[in-house]
Amino acid sequence: MGENNLLNIENLNISLKIEKSYVNIINGVNIALKKGEVIALVGESGCGKTVTSQAILRILPPELEITSGRILFNLNNNKKLIDISRIDPKGKIIRKIRGRYIGVIFQEPMSSFSPVYTIGYQIVEAILTHRKITKDEALSIAIELLRKVEIPNPEVAVKQYPHEFSGGMRQRAMIARAIVNNPLLLIADEPTTALDVTIQAQIIKLLKDLQEEYGMSVIFITHNLGVVAQIADRVVIMYMGRVVEEGTTKEIFYNSKHPYTVSLIQAIPKLGNLSERRKLQPIYGDVPNIFNRPMGCEFHTRCKHFIAGKCDVNFPKVRKINDNHKVWCYLYDQYS
Repeated sequence: MGENNLLNIENLNISLKIEKSYVNIINGVNIALKKGEVIALVGESGCGKTVTSQAILRILPPELEITSGRILFNLNNNKKLIDISRIDPKGKIIRKIRGRYIGVIFQEPMSSFSPVYTIGYQIVEAILTHRKITKDEALSIAIELLRKVEIPNPEVAVKQYPHEFSGGMRQRAMIARAIVNNPLLLIADEPTTALDVTIQAQIIKLLKDLQEEYGMSVIFITHNLGVVAQIADRVVIMYMGRVVEEGTTKEIFYNSKHPYTVSLIQAIPKLGNLSERRKLQPIYGDVPNIFNRPMGCEFHTRCKHFIAGKCDVNFPKVRKINDNHKVWCYLYDQYS
């Protein structure tokens, strides 16, 4: 693991346990995250983005199990490497990591906050769990953080309940709770999905500003490539539990290689002159059922460039387009 890397996911496999058999959900995922870097995990619903993040936090549903691979977390410049995949998901080590070294913004803030406690109480609780300070000191920190995430009248807001906040304010409060202990890594699981476009832009700008201020690494999970362009340094494209392409944001948007990535980009609405407008290009077909997973590259059932006898036999090995761009596709066999 490189000294500049905060997180290394190595050949991660996660399976759904059904009676005495296992069904693969995540297949051999490899992701490296540098300190201070923002990467985006992108793909259709069900591709494995959220499950991968849950594995990092060890909050997988009971029916899912890490069957192989490693999740290496660098706490102190390689002086303290922790393999998160091997520790007790209910033990002391992971409890110290969650909320202290890894913060998380969940997809739906209304269900992430308890409705019976005030916003301030829930932020203060997160502080006191990991710091030895008084309740008054923690409350002052909570108020200051609410002010930092631009919630009006934070001294009043800290005493309010989640239902008294609008959707945008709840998301801001969730961000405050996630960064309250200055984590090394922030996982943002589709933090703008339930918000209107104007509020989405405000939340993205807020996250970007906070990331730069605190120097956090960020894993940003989304299916919206338009959002990715505004915040991510690097993009990881996932399909049916596999990484199919990875590169800098510029490479993915302007030099995408995998047919799935190309299809995702073609499906983005574009502004322009009437003469330049075109119909949106939907991705052909449907995502296969995980209980009837196709052989080889799972995207071959929807791919216009399908090569019989190759794509439907084995999943392709990685092809290195350049130092900042990798793809898993038989169309690029000329690359080593």
